[in-house]
Amino acid sequence: MMLSPDQADSDLGWGQSDAESVLNDLKVGCLSDEPMEGEGKTRSLAQPTLSREEKRRRRRATAKYRSAHATRERIRVEAFNVAFAELRKLLPTLPPDKKLSKIEILRLAICYISYLNHVLDV
Repeated sequence: MMLSPDQADSDLGWGQSDAESVLNDLKVGCLSDEPMEGEGKTRSLAQPTLSREEKRRRRRATAKYRSAHATRERIRVEAFNVAFAELRKLLPTLPPDKKLSKIEILRLAICYISYLNHVLDV
């Protein structure tokens, strides 16, 4: 809910839910159907205020947003794969260049950590 310049902070209904504030905004934002001064035409109704969820959906539907999201996801997956590659380099296997899946890398890392703990305890 936005404040108009002539509205005081104390006028805000802090206890109102989002639905109530949206309804109040709609009531205030809608124009009447009475004729405008000097004209015989009626005013058109203002477009209803969109909910926060609807605004989010519309923003996410844009090509610019999808492109930016795809770029962020690509960077995230690349960092994830680099982390697995670094972990893979630390694990002993025969042959050393054997290709392992991510789950195999994790399982081998668990076993290797257990082995190192056992060596330190002895």
